[in-house]
Amino acid sequence: MEQRLGTATLDDGTEIRFAVVGSGPFALCVPGWVSHLELGWAIPAERLFYEGLASGRTLVRYDRPGVGLSETTDRPDVIELELQVIRAVAGAVGIGALDLIGVSFGAPLAVKFAARHPESVNRLVLYGGWVQGNEVAAPAVRQHVLGLVEQHWGFGSDVLTEIFAPDADAGFRAVFSTYQRESASAATARRLLATCYEIDVSEDLGSIRARTTVIHRADDRAAPLAEGRRLADGIAGATLKVLPGRAHLPFIGDVEAVVNEIRSGLGLPPLRRTARPTLTARQGQVAALVAQGLSNRQIAEELVITERSAESHVERIRLRLGFRSRAQIAAWYAAAHPTG
Repeated sequence: MEQRLGTATLDDGTEIRFAVVGSGPFALCVPGWVSHLELGWAIPAERLFYEGLASGRTLVRYDRPGVGLSETTDRPDVIELELQVIRAVAGAVGIGALDLIGVSFGAPLAVKFAARHPESVNRLVLYGGWVQGNEVAAPAVRQHVLGLVEQHWGFGSDVLTEIFAPDADAGFRAVFSTYQRESASAATARRLLATCYEIDVSEDLGSIRARTTVIHRADDRAAPLAEGRRLADGIAGATLKVLPGRAHLPFIGDVEAVVNEIRSGLGLPPLRRTARPTLTARQGQVAALVAQGLSNRQIAEELVITERSAESHVERIRLRLGFRSRAQIAAWYAAAHPTG
């Protein structure tokens, strides 16, 4: 699959970038705290996760204001702004009623949107979410993590990666730490994380009319299962699916189980495991050199080929993997080839 990028514009002129992949009825995914449409698509595990959701659905993802490819804004009302973003993206794509997927921080945000616009949401699928952010961790822990993100964003991103993906290999952990820092500045990341801890949807649950599925891993290290149970208990007719595992990120651990539970919540059949795209031996060499930051001329000198051949190899890699940039190739190679 290859994603297609588009732009939605808020009333104040802020441009929001979104990506569309797949075909069929629309499903809009409300992201976790930070995201990057292009770099996320380059991480094999994350891409396979989204491709699994896009088989039988037109999957729409977006970067919120100040994050990833989207423009920044000075507006402090993160939650109200997010609800406007969802409407703007849906309008730009031409969606009327839709299925809504909320992942992590996106889960309580999706709840608020579905409660406020019950006529717009057919199905609601919530993964790794919570009802009250102040129940996610003890006050001292929340303040410690916020301080790390604000004052030591490099170390803070490493700590959060360990919390979000404790079972991931070294390659993924290194790439995801960088991915978080590339997605948002320290100030933006801190503001969004504080909102994660502040959001409260306890009064919204009773207004949900959409058919709802709540999915949670039993030992999720970032969002306790008790909060997932509260979501399911508070929404009339909601189904709770508890999966084994402790990773918060849905594309780490038993990803196939998560994908198929989300697909079930969307009314789709289970998906068989698909093969990851592969490169030829020469393309693998070129990708490794791209990941080292070499130019086409430097790659040509290293491999004793013409610069035109090096350029051709990079273009074939980009097309084979469905990428738009060298940065995506570099991110993909680093995640797919852990060094320790």
